[in-house]
Amino acid sequence: MSERKLKLMDIRGLLIHLRTGSSDRQIQRDMKLNRRTIKRYREWAQSQYLLKGELPAPEELAQRLESSLPEKTPPQNNSSAETYKEKIQELLKEEVEVAAIHQRLKERGYAGSYSAVYRLARRLDPHLPKTVTRKESKPGEEAQVDFGYAGRMIDPETGKLKKTWAFVMILAWSRHVYVEFVWDQKIETWLRCHRNAFEFFGGVPERVVLDNLKTAIVKAIWDDPQVQSSYQECALHYGFLLAPCRVAT
Repeated sequence: MSERKLKLMDIRGLLIHLRTGSSDRQIQRDMKLNRRTIKRYREWAQSQYLLKGELPAPEELAQRLESSLPEKTPPQNNSSAETYKEKIQELLKEEVEVAAIHQRLKERGYAGSYSAVYRLARRLDPHLPKTVTRKESKPGEEAQVDFGYAGRMIDPETGKLKKTWAFVMILAWSRHVYVEFVWDQKIETWLRCHRNAFEFFGGVPERVVLDNLKTAIVKAIWDDPQVQSSYQECALHYGFLLAPCRVAT
């Protein structure tokens, strides 16, 4: 979400939040503002002594805004993963997969590559698994699927933090990526993610490889006949081969 100039009504609402001690997270949720915008207006309100006492009339507040609100700070280099180092470190501690971290950063304005995020993540956590080197594949031949914990996100229906997982499908030849965050590991969700990925790419690969997966849904693919049957039916329907890679033990 980019930093924006607020309307007078929004500013009065923000001032009420600040004066009553609302947290940045609560303000973000209620007013759909990013942290930079909140910080900018908080500093301005403090400099104008607006966090205590009576609020000025709307006309006076508008005049103060026009004369004293500082210009926006220059935008950061959003192509640099280093800009998001603290957030990457925080998500790594929560054991969030790198592909999911990359997607979370994109939602915050990151414009760089997955590789840059992965390199920084490896530097921050040397124990992170190395990427698997695969033989060259032809266009449309193979897609690799990963599914892992993605941290906690706000459920828009309840406004509360909730565990999420990231479904990631990568086309082996082009390295194009589809990412979808979900609330559960049910087989219905798993199959829906495949369908959404195929629609996103505009086609179906010849082979789907399950990459180093340890989550409940993938264990079920190995051990639960009903889940196996559902996934095989999906493969037959769309016409792709299943090529699961068991995690080394």
